[in-house]
Amino acid sequence: MMTYQKTLRNSISCTGVGVHGGQVVNMTLKPASVGTGVMFRRTDVAPEVANIPARFNTVTELVMCTTIANEAGVKVATIEHLMAALSGSGVDNVIVELDGPEVPVMDGSSAPFIFLIECADVVEQDQPRQYIKILKEVEVREGDAVATLTPADNVSISFEIDFDNKRIGQQQCRFNMRNGTFKKELSRARTFGFLSELEQLKAMGLAKGGSLENAIVLSGEDVLNEEGLRYDDEFVRHKALDAVGDLYLAGAPIIGEFNGYRSGHALNNKLLHAVLEDKDAWCLTTEAPLRNSQVGGAYWPEQKAAAPAMA
Repeated sequence: MMTYQKTLRNSISCTGVGVHGGQVVNMTLKPASVGTGVMFRRTDVAPEVANIPARFNTVTELVMCTTIANEAGVKVATIEHLMAALSGSGVDNVIVELDGPEVPVMDGSSAPFIFLIECADVVEQDQPRQYIKILKEVEVREGDAVATLTPADNVSISFEIDFDNKRIGQQQCRFNMRNGTFKKELSRARTFGFLSELEQLKAMGLAKGGSLENAIVLSGEDVLNEEGLRYDDEFVRHKALDAVGDLYLAGAPIIGEFNGYRSGHALNNKLLHAVLEDKDAWCLTTEAPLRNSQVGGAYWPEQKAAAPAMA
């Protein structure tokens, strides 16, 4: 069964603060034509340099967040939580307008973006969807951190973290990305940080907008947020959420299994480069099995078709 590209039926807007820059930003998600992909557009700069495609090869900075930029040097930071929501909602084509240099952090998770997307409504378009099918295992390492993409008949995300902090410690999670999985199991997991590192981050120009309203904050082994955790293993689930967003920078949904061990934005992006620069590691396909026609979200199980040239 062939599946089709999707966009939003309506435009929808929100306002929030950038977690690192601390600047209040207005954001609007707008419908886009087939083949657009995820396109960020800065409304506070000249129109001729406003567009920034969300692709693995437009990523320029990966310290504490994922930042993309165009050839003119115009940037948008902290895109990963929105990218994860678009991936989990199956949105292929969208214009993301911003009047500042950073996506609003909202509550530190993808849940507010899922809400916006559902309010705007996702609609099918008239061109087939392309998927990147992993054909062989590709692994990248940095120190003891590892990220791997492996061929699989289904699409799954597995992640493991190991922190010295006893409140976090070693946590693992694994999810098959089927209809509703991202929203139910991952979308509400918030970013997190340590009170002891806050001053150092601010000295680096980061976390200026961070607060208990948009992040889990730990002081030693204590969670300072009054409401506590949303999941017992919210820390590793957020790392998996980040990986979903980072992988959507491939430019199409990936069919395969991602495994991360202590991986972060930089290693996730390194993995995309390693895979997509190896033409034997992947192919493009447009077909989905009929038996999975009700599976939603940005990921589908095994596809079999001739691979057209990568756009």
